[in-house]
Amino acid sequence: MAAEEQQQQQLKQRLLENKGKAKKAKHYYEGCPGCQMERSHEMAASTGLPIRQLIIMWVVVLGSALPISSLFPFLYFMIRDFHIAKREEDIGFYAGYVGCAFMLGRALTSVPWGMAADHYGRKPVIIIGTISVVIFNTLFGLSSNFWMAVFTRFLLGSMNGLLGPIKAYASEIFHPKYQALGISTISTAWGIGLIIGPAIGGFFAQPAEKYPGIFSKDSLFGRFPYFMPCLAISAFAAVVAVLCFWLPESLHKHPETEKHEEALYERLETASLENGSTKAPTKSLLRNWPLVSSIIVYSVFSLHDMAYQEIFSLWAVSPRRFGGLDYTTEDVGSILSISGFGLLVFQTFLYPYMERLLGPVLVARICGVLSIPLLSSYPFIAMLSGFGLSMLLNCASIAKNVLAISIVTCMFIIQNRVVDQDQRGAANGLAMTTMSLFKAAGPAAGGALFSWAQKRGDAAFLPGVQMIFFLLNVVEAIGVLMTFKPFLDSGNGR
Repeated sequence: MAAEEQQQQQLKQRLLENKGKAKKAKHYYEGCPGCQMERSHEMAASTGLPIRQLIIMWVVVLGSALPISSLFPFLYFMIRDFHIAKREEDIGFYAGYVGCAFMLGRALTSVPWGMAADHYGRKPVIIIGTISVVIFNTLFGLSSNFWMAVFTRFLLGSMNGLLGPIKAYASEIFHPKYQALGISTISTAWGIGLIIGPAIGGFFAQPAEKYPGIFSKDSLFGRFPYFMPCLAISAFAAVVAVLCFWLPESLHKHPETEKHEEALYERLETASLENGSTKAPTKSLLRNWPLVSSIIVYSVFSLHDMAYQEIFSLWAVSPRRFGGLDYTTEDVGSILSISGFGLLVFQTFLYPYMERLLGPVLVARICGVLSIPLLSSYPFIAMLSGFGLSMLLNCASIAKNVLAISIVTCMFIIQNRVVDQDQRGAANGLAMTTMSLFKAAGPAAGGALFSWAQKRGDAAFLPGVQMIFFLLNVVEAIGVLMTFKPFLDSGNGR
């Protein structure tokens, strides 16, 4: 007891000497990966950007994102082959359930994965998430009925909890001056995965029909026509899982005695701040309004993006008589491949400058506003044919995906700036849970609305797919309104 009282007195004296600033002197502990990371930040002027970690982190996120939407180009045909839909117009309804199973699984487990990342480290959670892609994405490709497809997608989402921790990791591994680039790298890889994934699905699905000279109908890929794209993504994820072992840990791991001293210091610091009539920082994530508001805005835009991704693919492959484009899965793959390249160029070279110049809130707001007239043009683009249709659709797809991922990047930056390191895993897990719930609703609602819209092609008000894109714009407009104060608070006035 006497020793603890003496320790308290010493800490109180340090607080008084700091004259209410409540800033603990930086102290690095030997053997702590987090301290080692922070020490390397001090030498950033000489060491520069950690290119190796940047590349590994990029491919890790890409490998995790590829299976999320890779099924959309062939999901229409997969549901048709399961013979569960009684009418062709009902295919979109059942497709929505398969599409939302992943997000539902992730919504239920994102917070536990985030807490695990805060307790055990970012690296173990990242490795487990990558390995889960290898296992469950492969099993999804071998699905022989509707319920097996739903169950394997649910398990894939439940076990793939790395996005939240890796966002926290990106904010820790890079020097503050590279932080926007690091988080932009996460969202870029994520966005490209959501685009290239469907491209892979479009190119490699149904190989026995597309390439009969190479694959026979009696072969493995003939009996399981949607296995090849899943196998390709799982093989890539297996390579990524090996690369994950070269990622350095960034979580602080201090001896228990030193943790006790730090906790005591924080209690005294809070008491000192309260006595000085200065607002003490709260440890409750739910009372952190900058975090909560950014999560809600992020979730609304995520609902829109997930519904858009499914609707775009269903719309593109559906027959002309229902207002679609009558494209093949290969055509959809080509469009999404071009969009992925455009997204990579923009996010790598232009987004960091925009964020530094305007701030994340204003960038998100501008991108949301520009998305509305762009999306309104889709039903009119469908009236074209030939080269004109292909040209305008590619340009619109590139622009739409660039705007969407820019908004996501802005929300990532805000979420990781407004919490301390010891809460970043849980904060990002909370963001993933909320976002996943919204995204789970996206495919289900999008599929049901798509089926409904196809049945009202002769309506007087917003016939057919025009209603679908109108409703998508309503959600986008709600997200834009929520980027204004007093709702969204970035924590730093920008």
